[in-house]
Parts: sequence; structure tokens; C-alpha cells
Amino acid sequence: MENLDLQVIQQALRWLEQGHRVWLCTVLATFGSAPRGPGSMLVALPTGAFCGSLSGGCVEDDFLERLGRDEFAECNQIVRYGESGLAPSRELPCGGVLDVLVEKFEPDCAAQEHFAMLLSALQGRHLVVRHITLGTSVRQIEVDASVSATVAVDTDQVRIRVGAARRLLVAGLSPVAEFCAGFAVALGYEVIVCDPRDELTSTFTMAQVQLLKVLPATYISQGGCHAATAIVALTHDPRLDDLTLLEAVRTPAFYIGAMGSRRTSERRLERVKRIGGLEDHALERIHAPIGLKLGSKTPAEIALAVMADIVRVSNGVGRDHL
Repeated sequence: MENLDLQVIQQALRWLEQGHRVWLCTVLATFGSAPRGPGSMLVALPTGAFCGSLSGGCVEDDFLERLGRDEFAECNQIVRYGESGLAPSRELPCGGVLDVLVEKFEPDCAAQEHFAMLLSALQGRHLVVRHITLGTSVRQIEVDASVSATVAVDTDQVRIRVGAARRLLVAGLSPVAEFCAGFAVALGYEVIVCDPRDELTSTFTMAQVQLLKVLPATYISQGGCHAATAIVALTHDPRLDDLTLLEAVRTPAFYIGAMGSRRTSERRLERVKRIGGLEDHALERIHAPIGLKLGSKTPAEIALAVMADIVRVSNGVGRDHL
């Protein structure tokens, strides 16, 4: 499955190419309960068609109704949902408050180029920062800007950082791998499974997961990973796992892990170090044994421990804080 924000930008591009005027909404800030964080996007047509999400559904429904009634200004603007927000829908069922940037794009070359750059950023090719001037139709993109905050709002300008969408690369099919893929889809990851073994891939039918019948190491070596990628080797097959790890440590992936007992993991790391001529700092990037210590026994429990550890690293939480 592709990350939801990737789907939003791809859909916006298709609509623009078809000659439709589109409206892009971006969550800027949340207060209280909120299911989607700053930077989350939704694209819509005045007809009510949309792709993406801003909340659990109440904001989307209200926004589409207002868009259909032509209630939004033509210029870039910030609207608030919740207390002191848009009337008459001042209160959200969850009690939270949501600030949303609303932009209109005409179906011209400038808009298509803008969304093409966003798509490239989400696919991991570069980091960009969008600069949107409020009260106007002015917006521009700065490539490779050193901005750490996802969203920054000034008096008359909004800056939004857009980078690679989170991706999970599952190296080889197994019961644990299938549960990991399912959990990752629920967490909003773009999920890619690589496995060349026909006896396993021929019966794999999980929806919303991209299956590639190639060696994971081949996909990785061909540029399949970026800094927002987590790579997990979950087969116990050294022909798949060892090669995957050898290629993975050469990428900027934020998480690399392999399943196995402590003794199995030690032997695997010794092989990988010897075969690849790797330095200790490269081996230290590999989480082996993989996952948090939850006392996991079943494939589902092991997968939960794996995804929990990936979320921990993604959020910058050290093990000493657990």
C-alpha cells in the first residue's frame, strides 16, 4: 500500500492533468484529541470527490459541504475546526481543535509542476519546504532546505516540510512478515514485500501491500530505500537475510533488523561482517535480535514487537526511556 499522503499527491496530479481545479488541505496544528498530525493532507474537488484524511471523518464531511457551497475564499487561508472555529460547526465530537491550511490550485502547468515536486519528495528523492503566503495565491518550493519542523506558521506565511513517506521493506515472506505488513499498513506505511520464491509468492494475497518477486538485496541495491525506510529480514533463511543486511547497511534506512535468537543473531552478524568486510559501526545499525522485549511467542506477537521497535526508533525514543 502506498502512504496516504502519496495517494493524495498522486490523485491531485491526475485531477490537474484532467483539467480539474483542486483544493488542497493540510493540517497545521492540533490541540487535544486528533487522529492525524501536522502535515497530513487531503485533496478535494468541489463535486465532493476527495482523497486523504484530516480527522476521523467529521472535518472531512463539513469541509466538503462548505466547498460544495463555495464558502472558501480563492486565496490561501487557515481555517479552524473546533472551539472558536468555523460556525456553526464550532465543536468537534472529540473535543479537539484543528487548524487547516486551505489552498486552491488551477489546472495549469505551474500547479502540475508543484505537485510533481511534492511527489518526488515523498518518494524520497529530496527534501523540500513549501512556502505559502496567506491571503494570496503565492506559493513556492525550496529544495533541500534545512528546516527541522514539519510545520511553521508566521503572521502571513506558512512553511511546510515535505520529505520521504514512511516505508517498510519486508525482506522475504513468513508468518511474522505477513503480520508486520498488516500492522504497517494500519500505521500508514508504504509497504513493499520482496521475495523471489514462487512457492510462497503464488499464494500471497494481502491487499494494500506491494509484492515484488525479486531478491530483497537486489531491490535495495537498485535504490529502493531512503531515509524514511525500515528494512526487516524475517525469514531465518541466510540466503535472503544475510544479503539483505549486507545491502541495507549501505543505505540511509532509519531501521534495519533481522529476526532470530541472540545466538543465531551473533552468528549472522559474524558472517555478514566477514563476507562484507563491514566495520563495527555498520553492524551496530542492525537490530538483532529484532524488536522490543515483550515476551513474544506467536507470529502476531513477534510482529507487534518488531513494529513497536520501528515506531520507537522513528519517534526518536531511546530504549532507556522504555
